[in-house]
Order: sequence, then C-alpha cells, then structure tokens
Amino acid sequence: MNKRIKFLTTLLISLGATTVLAGTSGIDQRQNNQEGRIEQGVRSGELTAGESARLLKGQAELQRMEHRSKRDGVVTDRERVRLQRKASTESARIYRHKHNGNRRGSGVAY
Repeated sequence: MNKRIKFLTTLLISLGATTVLAGTSGIDQRQNNQEGRIEQGVRSGELTAGESARLLKGQAELQRMEHRSKRDGVVTDRERVRLQRKASTESARIYRHKHNGNRRGSGVAY
C-alpha cells in the first residue's frame, strides 16, 4: 500500500512538472491582452465587424499553434519563438486595424 502511494505521488509530481515545462504563460497573457484590445476596439467603434472577425481568427490560429506546440508536453525554444512571432504579428494587425480610420457604423473614414 505504501509503495502504491509513493508511486502515485511520484507520478502526479512528474505530470505536474511536465505541465510546468510546457507552460506558455507569457503567450497566454499576450493572448488575453490582445483579445481585450479587440473587445475594446469593438466597443469604441474603432473596429468594424469584418475587422474584428479577422482579428479573432488570427487569435484562434495562435491558440491552435500553442496547443500543437504543447501536445508532446514540452514547448521547445524554436516553438516558443514561433509563438512569440505570431503573437507579435497579430498585435501589429490589431494596432493597424484599430488605427486605419474605418469606424463601425459610419460609411466615412475619419
């Protein structure tokens, strides 16, 4: 019985360590911030419906990339760089769309 408890404890600790090694908290935080920026742009009218839909598709693609990277339990440095690069690209797209002069509800760019 005691050996079984030690084995299960060791197994749970090792699974927890694998999750920590595969963690991408920096990417997760960027995604949350970027989704907040998109929501704010929709509320303020800076983003049209089409723009926000395209931006959310980009966020979904970043999420899929992250899940693919975590599949084996370890996010390599190369995968981490790809995720950061994609997050930066999406961030720039959000900025560009929010500041392009197109506004929701108006047919005229200001």
